[in-house]
Amino acid sequence: MEDEVLDMLSGETRIFVIIGHPIAQVKSPAGITRGFVERGINAALIPIHVLPEDVDSFIVALGPVLNVDGIVVTIPHKFAARQHCRTLSDRARLLESANVLRRGPDRAWHGDMLDGVGFVRAMRQAGGAPEGKRALLIGAGGAGSAIGLQLLDSGVFELAIHDMDAGRRDALISRLSAAYPGRVRAGSTDPGGFGIIANATPLGMRAGDPLPVAVDKLAPDMFIGDVITAPEVSPLLEAGRSLGCKTQTGLNMFLAQRELIVDFLEGRPV
Repeated sequence: MEDEVLDMLSGETRIFVIIGHPIAQVKSPAGITRGFVERGINAALIPIHVLPEDVDSFIVALGPVLNVDGIVVTIPHKFAARQHCRTLSDRARLLESANVLRRGPDRAWHGDMLDGVGFVRAMRQAGGAPEGKRALLIGAGGAGSAIGLQLLDSGVFELAIHDMDAGRRDALISRLSAAYPGRVRAGSTDPGGFGIIANATPLGMRAGDPLPVAVDKLAPDMFIGDVITAPEVSPLLEAGRSLGCKTQTGLNMFLAQRELIVDFLEGRPV
């Protein structure tokens, strides 16, 4: 596969970038480039480290770069990226965030938000089922917003949301409640009574991070999903696995989302 990628690279290679802060933890460049190669597409995904205060100017600067066809967006740029889209999918419009952008025929950006679809797809692959469950979502940022919406779309009958930023939490509750009245409320770090625990925060990426929920309240019948990819098995997932919980890693989520991202960047419906 490495030889195929090197042989493919040329002046005709179409460029896609993934932007984030931090960026070193992302697995997407190899995975999505591999997805292009498997489809016979001469394209590559390149990681770019962009600070929050520079993200708007960076996306604007890509405007005249004619061989850049798309952007994959990771933390914390998903809300900013949405502002640069001329058109949006329905879910990206509702969530006011986007994690994938592609050029339209007019060279303007079209955005979608696929984190939630990838999370629930990975959950099902790991033996979890959202239908009829109570879910606790930790984190109301870009990924958390998408996961919350997709859990509701997939049949979760109650969603509790906790975020250290109460204003951001309440804004997401209001947004999701407009689509699912009476089924979304504020939560806490206590996972007791929930069938699904979804960590959509960076907690666990760095040594010494606090755990996103009170792990002494976890129970074996809970399904636990995490969005972080490094370490692959987060401290939260380690705690759940020690009890016999079914779990899903951030890498599982990425792999489940990879084909959707390549489809989107290629211009196919997702």
